Amino acid sequence: MINVGIIGAGRIGRVHGESISKFVKNAQVKAIADPFLNDNTKAWAQSMGIQEAYTDYKKILEDPAIEAVLICASTDQHSKISIEALQAGKHVFCEKPIDHDVEKIKEVLAVVEQSGKKYQVGFNRRFDHNFKAIHDAVAAGKVGKQQIIKITSRDPEPPSIDYVKVSGGIFLDMTIHDFDMVRYLSGAEVEEVYAEGSVTVDPEIGKAGDIDTAVITLKLDNGATAVIDNCRAACYGYDQRAEVFGTEGCIAISNDSDSNAVFSGKDGVVAEKPMFFFLERYMAAYASEIDSFVEAIVNDTATPVNANDGLAPVLIGLAAKKSVAEHRPVKIDEIRKEYNL
Repeated sequence: MINVGIIGAGRIGRVHGESISKFVKNAQVKAIADPFLNDNTKAWAQSMGIQEAYTDYKKILEDPAIEAVLICASTDQHSKISIEALQAGKHVFCEKPIDHDVEKIKEVLAVVEQSGKKYQVGFNRRFDHNFKAIHDAVAAGKVGKQQIIKITSRDPEPPSIDYVKVSGGIFLDMTIHDFDMVRYLSGAEVEEVYAEGSVTVDPEIGKAGDIDTAVITLKLDNGATAVIDNCRAACYGYDQRAEVFGTEGCIAISNDSDSNAVFSGKDGVVAEKPMFFFLERYMAAYASEIDSFVEAIVNDTATPVNANDGLAPVLIGLAAKKSVAEHRPVKIDEIRKEYNL
């Protein structure tokens, strides 16, 4: 049984705490830490069987009984705590992104290699049943030579402006999942990025220096072209669709809903709207990714989403930001050269 410590008891920290307690074999949460720990969080921890709760995460790093940590703190703490945890001899699961700063990600990569510990990045969509079905079909060669990949990702409502200001922007916060999905579904690397963006949801997002609507075209090293469309708000719910088209066929996924019931009447045909919230949509995927992380520790195998998989979407995101700012295609090699990669 692997003893786990969770650093960060916000929304995602609680999701992982619940999934481990209920669905993940071979692991148990021994402690959780959050600087804003309160009675409500303590009560929740107790209800999940988590006996130890701290305000100082370093108590988790100092506990020799804890073998692995989940970093669910704010993004600006991810790389710092990753390095501290690895140096303390812990295996690390880090929520995306590792950092917005490539230099800090490089530091994490170096410490991962030096430590010999397992490191996994939280790109949960790789563990979703729908996206995995596309991945497996493409990997099996069912669509033939890939030609076009399409991903639609639209949130049900925009984040707060305070969040937008520290998020790193739409490409490093929201679209970063889609960049990872392009790599995952295609098994290829992105060579060039062209992006256009605008503010169509909330003018305050624009005043905060970001965009809320974007279309991104990606050239891949296997010859295929990928297209991603994003919006921070879709009135009908959480819109997550994807398609891979190739010379031998096409495979596509639609949204999950609470049921697949369809009502047909004289006024038309009505189906369920997509699930509204990402935690509902991906709860099973969150459990699956932690289960895979724990299995990598138990069996001493590679993690399915490693630190380099955490770096690649950030480079794509930086290229997209540059493309929007300069109104031109940007090659990934251009970004890599900026950071001596």
